[in-house]
Amino acid sequence: WGSICDYRHDESKPCSVDLGNETAWVEGGATLGETYHAIADSSGIHGFSAGSCPTVGTGGHIGGGSFGFLSRKYGLAADNVIDALLLNAKGELLDRQAMGEDVFWAIRGGGGGIWGIVYAWKIKLLKVPKTVTSFIVSRPSTKAHVANLVNKWQHVAPNLEGDMYLSCAVGAGLPQAKSIGISATFNGFFLGRKRGAVLILGRVFAELGVAEEACKEMSWIESVLFFSGLGDGAIVSDLKNRYLHDKHYFKAKSDYLRNPISLTGIRTAIDILEKQPKGYIIMDPYGGIMNNISNDSIAFPHRYGNLYTIQHLVEWHQEEKNRSNEYREWIRDFYDAMASHVSWGPRAAYVNYMDFDLGVMELINTSVLSEDTVEMARVWGEKYFLNNYDRLVKAKTLIDPNNVFKNQQGIPPSTTTGLKARTF
Repeated sequence: WGSICDYRHDESKPCSVDLGNETAWVEGGATLGETYHAIADSSGIHGFSAGSCPTVGTGGHIGGGSFGFLSRKYGLAADNVIDALLLNAKGELLDRQAMGEDVFWAIRGGGGGIWGIVYAWKIKLLKVPKTVTSFIVSRPSTKAHVANLVNKWQHVAPNLEGDMYLSCAVGAGLPQAKSIGISATFNGFFLGRKRGAVLILGRVFAELGVAEEACKEMSWIESVLFFSGLGDGAIVSDLKNRYLHDKHYFKAKSDYLRNPISLTGIRTAIDILEKQPKGYIIMDPYGGIMNNISNDSIAFPHRYGNLYTIQHLVEWHQEEKNRSNEYREWIRDFYDAMASHVSWGPRAAYVNYMDFDLGVMELINTSVLSEDTVEMARVWGEKYFLNNYDRLVKAKTLIDPNNVFKNQQGIPPSTTTGLKARTF
């Protein structure tokens, strides 16, 4: 026996906004761009805290936590979910009360595609000023100077007030730089006018040299477009487009930093990046309200004490697909080279940057006992979820004891056989 789920995306209304209660229902199939556009269409002083890529779907993205430009002020997208509709393996549509608090806890930050099908999220709308400030500045320079900028950034960005977000990307082929060579790109966002942003940065990060001329004042939804990567000439309505036209391959890995990287470690990273212009790193600062939310308030555990996260990336186009193995091996070597410079116990990772190098579950029939499978999945489960892993196993056992919703890095229930883990 099988079942068919009619899970149609309503393109006419992917997000229903209730301004009176400052909430919205967002379809699991809606993209972030559609969600942001619908909110801004209803209010000029509300936004939402999620990622910057407009074509990403909310169903899995929010399920993994979802960090973005407003997260230092308001927390993750998952922190701002107050209800959900979840289709379980029996075909029942469950709201928060029906699924129970253990499962509702798990679906917020415990990963997508594991618990059931998220039909919709009920989210809190977040207050934003009518005018915000955004900037993107590129700083190509010598390796030594870029290393010093990155070193200063890691001591400044996590300690900025929650109204300010400042990320840093480093690579030898960043699009904001005019030519190949090591550079750092800084994305800045401030909930206020540019004079305030420049005053703050001038006081704590004068070396970056951000002037008012580099800053743009705009509405919140215009800032979403500004950082969307949609390119010059894009307009706000383009955020509703569900597909990217510039398609490419990429491989990503992630780290969390609880202590600053030494200057030696930064130089090591830059030396490696200099040799591969298709590789780069993005560092997103934590701190702000993230330090005030407990590690087990929802399933996402990376809170107090985390300074920032690193996304290690390598990208290549379709015409180079014959070199895919080469690029994947390069980023694995880069990740290994940084091992002594990042946080351990365990070496944590972000589930929304799913990394099969951490280990996978082979979805085949086998005689492996369920308790052994739970321990096998712990290899990657504790890297993504730290001490929340065992509670996630309990929630999985409650909502999906037969493991109908499974994937290669899923959370196995404590009652399932028929899976085999493979680690690297």
